[in-house]
Amino acid sequence: MNATSPRTRNLRAALLGLAFAAGAIAAPLPAAAAEPAGQPTLEELLRQPSTANPILSRSGKHLAVTTPHKGRMNLAVIDLATRKGDLLTSFEEFDVIGVRWVGDDRLVFTLGQLNSPTGPGQFNGGGLFMVSRDGRESRRIAPTVQESRRRNQVHRSLAFFRTIPGNDEEIIASGNMGDAQSEDLYRLNVRTGRHTLLTQGRPASYTHGWLLDSKLVPRVVTAWVKDSLTFVSYYRAGENDPWTEIGRFERNKGPTFVPLAFESDDKTLQVATNQGRDTMAVYRFDPATKKLGEMIAQNPRYDIGADAAGDRVSGVLTSVKDDKIIGYRVDGPKPETIWVDESYAKIQATLDASLKDRINNFARTPDGKTLLVTSYSDRAPTRWYLFDEEKRTLEEIATSRPWLDGKLVEQRPFLYKTRDGLEIPGYYFLPKDTKPGTKLPTIVHIHGGPHVRADRWGSGFGVLEAQIFASRGYAVVVPNFRITPGMGGKLYYAGFGSFGRQMSEDHEDALKWAVDAGFVDPQRVCISGASYGGYAALQALIKTPGLFKCAVAGLAVTDLEYQVTTLEGDTAWNEAGVKLWKTILGTDDLGSKPVKDISPVFNADKIKGAVFLYAGQDDIRVPIGQINRMNRALASAGNPPAAYVVKEQEGHGYGKPENMLDLYTQILQFLDKQIGK
Repeated sequence: MNATSPRTRNLRAALLGLAFAAGAIAAPLPAAAAEPAGQPTLEELLRQPSTANPILSRSGKHLAVTTPHKGRMNLAVIDLATRKGDLLTSFEEFDVIGVRWVGDDRLVFTLGQLNSPTGPGQFNGGGLFMVSRDGRESRRIAPTVQESRRRNQVHRSLAFFRTIPGNDEEIIASGNMGDAQSEDLYRLNVRTGRHTLLTQGRPASYTHGWLLDSKLVPRVVTAWVKDSLTFVSYYRAGENDPWTEIGRFERNKGPTFVPLAFESDDKTLQVATNQGRDTMAVYRFDPATKKLGEMIAQNPRYDIGADAAGDRVSGVLTSVKDDKIIGYRVDGPKPETIWVDESYAKIQATLDASLKDRINNFARTPDGKTLLVTSYSDRAPTRWYLFDEEKRTLEEIATSRPWLDGKLVEQRPFLYKTRDGLEIPGYYFLPKDTKPGTKLPTIVHIHGGPHVRADRWGSGFGVLEAQIFASRGYAVVVPNFRITPGMGGKLYYAGFGSFGRQMSEDHEDALKWAVDAGFVDPQRVCISGASYGGYAALQALIKTPGLFKCAVAGLAVTDLEYQVTTLEGDTAWNEAGVKLWKTILGTDDLGSKPVKDISPVFNADKIKGAVFLYAGQDDIRVPIGQINRMNRALASAGNPPAAYVVKEQEGHGYGKPENMLDLYTQILQFLDKQIGK
C-alpha cells in the first residue's frame, strides 16, 4: 500500500496549523494577521493544503489528517498529547480520501482524485485500506478500480459503511462481493480482511442505500429496477420478518422517496420526499401503514436529506454516541444548521460568537468530551479547533491554507431567471477593489456532471477557478443550470432531454444576467469548464458564436455516442448509467442525427473562436480518444486549438501540483491574449 516506514516523523513543519495556544473561549480570539499586500501567486492558489480532513479518534487523543507528500495528499496521525505525528502512507498516483477511525488504533481509507471537476472522485481509485496509527499494521482489504481493470476483472469492492460501537477491529462495510450489480453489507474485520454477509435474503438485486436500526440490523434498502429508472424501497419489521415495498420513484420524474434514518423507537422512519412540493423535505413516515407523517425540516429552494435524483445530501444529523437525531443541515447559498437538541444549539451559538463571520461546523468524539470544530468562509481558508466543553477552551490545531488569508475575493450568491422561467442560483466573483460600473473581461465557468452539484460555499472546482481568474482581474460567473440536483425537482427534472439545447441556453441566460448586472464587458467573454463543463464550452462556440470569444475545454465530452458506449471508459459498464444518459439526451438511439448535432466533434467547422483543450492521458471517465479526435477535427476545420495540453499519469482532473501549475499558467496566457484585462 506504499506505506512509509513506521518510524515517527515530527509533522509540525508540514502541518503549518499546529501552533497550539489554548485560550478561554469567552475571551476574544487573537486578532487576524494584517491583510497581505498584493494578489496571491498562482503557486499559492494551487498549492496543496498543509492539512486537510482532520478526524479525531474515538477517545479524542489522536488526530488523523491528510497532508502533502510526494505530490499527493497522504495520511498522517498526530498524538495530541505530544504533538508528534506518523506519516503513514506514501501514494504517488492517488490522494487518500474517506479516512475513518476504527476505534483508537486503526484507520481505514480509500483512494481518489481530489481535483476532479465533479468533486472528489474515485474513478481509477477506490479500494479499501487499513493502517494502524503507529504504521506497524497495514492491509489492502479491497482492490482499486485501476487494479481490477488492469487484470481485466469485474471490480469487486468494499467500502466503509459505519463503525460498530465499542469495537476496535470490525466495521460494517458495503460492497458487491457476492453480486457485482448489488450492494450488500458485511461485518468486516479490518485486521484480517475477513467479512461476513449481513444482508442475506435481501428483497431484490441492484440494491443500495441500506439503513440499520439501533441493533445494527439491516431493515431498509433501496433497489434499482433493471432496464428502468425506477427505484423501490423495501422495509422489514425485524430481522426474520418478510420484506415489503414502502415506496418507489422514477429518477427523472418524481416524486422522489428516500429513507434517511430510524428514529429511536426503531419503528418510525425519517424520509426525504418532494411529494406535493418542489424541494425535498424531511418527514416522519410509518413503514407499517406506509403513511407520511409530519414535516420536520424543509427549505423553499434547497433540498434536505436527499435530492430529487435520490442521492443523499446534507440533512439529518445524528449523535455519534447513540445515533439520536440532533439536527438538520441544508446546503443553501451558505450552509445552515438547525439543531433540535438544545445543547448543540448552545454550542453553536458560543462558537459563532467567538469565530465571527465564518461557517462553524462541529462534531463530537464518541466519548462526548471533545468537539472538533471546522471553521471557514469564502475568503478565509479552513481552520480547525478543539473545543473542550468542560474547560470552555478553544484551541486551534490545524489550518488548511494560511498563506491565502486576506488574499481571496468574495463569493457572491446570485439568482438568475431563464428564458422559460426557471429561477437558478449561482455565484459570481469580482476582482478586489472593483469599482461600481466597471465593465470587466469575464469568464463563465460551467460545472461538470452535468447532473451533480459541484460548487458550494468556499469549495468546488468552479470556486477554485474563480479565485484564480478573479485574482488576475477577471470577473467570473459560476452558474448552476437545469439538471443540477439539490435545488428542487422543477430545476432538476427540466434537464432531462435538454442536453446541448435548453441546458446550454441556461449558460447563455446566466451570462445575460451578469451583463445586465453591469460588470461584464460583453465583447470580452470566455467560457470555461471541465468534463460536462468542457463539453458546454465547446457547444457554446457552436451554438452561440457571437456570445463567447473563446473556450477553455477540459476533459471534454465531444462525441456523445462514443462516451456512452465505449468500453474504454466507465459509463458503458454501468447499465443504470447508460439508461440515465439516454434519458438526459432524450433518445434511446445514440447514433441518431439529433445526438450527432449536439456532439462537438461533428461540428468543429462551426467553431470560429479560439479553443484551449486539455486532458488526462489516463482518464477513464472521459477517455482521451474523445479529445484527440476533437483536436484533429478543429485542425481539419482550419481552426486548430490555440493550445492542447495532455498530461501523462493523470485522469479525470490533474492531481499533481506541477501539472496544475503548468496548466493554469498556460490558461492565463491564453485568456490574456483572447480577452485581455
